[in-house]
Amino acid sequence: MIPMVQVRVQGLAVVAREAAPVVLLREESGARRWLAITIGAPEAQELAAAQENVVSARPGTVELIIDVLTALEQQVVRVEITKLRESVFHADLVLTGDLRVSARPSDAIAIGLRSRVPLEVAEAVLDEAAVDVTVAAGDESMLEGEPGESNEEEIQRFRDLLDEVSPEDFIDPGGE
Repeated sequence: MIPMVQVRVQGLAVVAREAAPVVLLREESGARRWLAITIGAPEAQELAAAQENVVSARPGTVELIIDVLTALEQQVVRVEITKLRESVFHADLVLTGDLRVSARPSDAIAIGLRSRVPLEVAEAVLDEAAVDVTVAAGDESMLEGEPGESNEEEIQRFRDLLDEVSPEDFIDPGGE
């Protein structure tokens, strides 16, 4: 069994002008490791919609996949980012009965967000590709939401944090 670490979607960002968007995953435990995965613009839009629980008038691909799984009496129980091979991230949808379906990380994450299931990353992937974000003493609020804080305030804190990050802080995530 591959050692896995639970993460959460911290947000979406464009690290440099004219660069592809990245989805930023943050380790849930006390560690400060962040993982950036390069994705395409349409995938970023889908992830943003999933994160905000936006429901379209007609189902998109992510909703269709969830509906097909439901019709087949399957459920997504978790999403795993399993490996990084030749600068390409690989993910699995883990279904009922421990069935696995390979997926692009952006699709898997969007399905996971819509399904409200845990998102995990292999420890080896974090060891290889994550960035340890250290915050100066007293600035912990930049990483943790304050009680009663609105989404806009949390997003602004996240943008402030990104202002401190340079593209060199991330190894070439290589996309999906």
